[in-house]
Amino acid sequence: MKIRKREKILVSACLAGVNCKYDGTNNINEKITEFIKNNDVILVCPEQMGGLKTPRCPSELNGNFVITKQGKDITKQYYKGANEVLAIAKRYNIKKAILKSKSPSCGKNQIYDGTFRHKLKKGNGITAKILMENGIDVISSDEI
Repeated sequence: MKIRKREKILVSACLAGVNCKYDGTNNINEKITEFIKNNDVILVCPEQMGGLKTPRCPSELNGNFVITKQGKDITKQYYKGANEVLAIAKRYNIKKAILKSKSPSCGKNQIYDGTFRHKLKKGNGITAKILMENGIDVISSDEI
């Protein structure tokens, strides 16, 4: 991964060990924690930035909607969080983001299929999609 010195990078907070995952834990990634030590990063959790609490009910993208395992539509919160992340990216002229794979918010190329059976489908999470549509290079945690 080519990163210019002092270039700010967005990073999914869960990858850095922040307990913001739906179940109240994190997705700490040792490569990411090492990367953070030597780079200028801004940690983000689009779900929390959209107003969702931690812990929260798991959710998946089902068509154009984000639905919790209990059947509640939380699409609005996901878009709010994605747009908050985009606003940070624009404010700091950020060109790259490292986001959590498979997430309905941060996933790139593959996300869970909406059935809550741990099956994957091609697609992007809402935040990843919005960032890419705005010219930001999204790197999946699986690509690190």
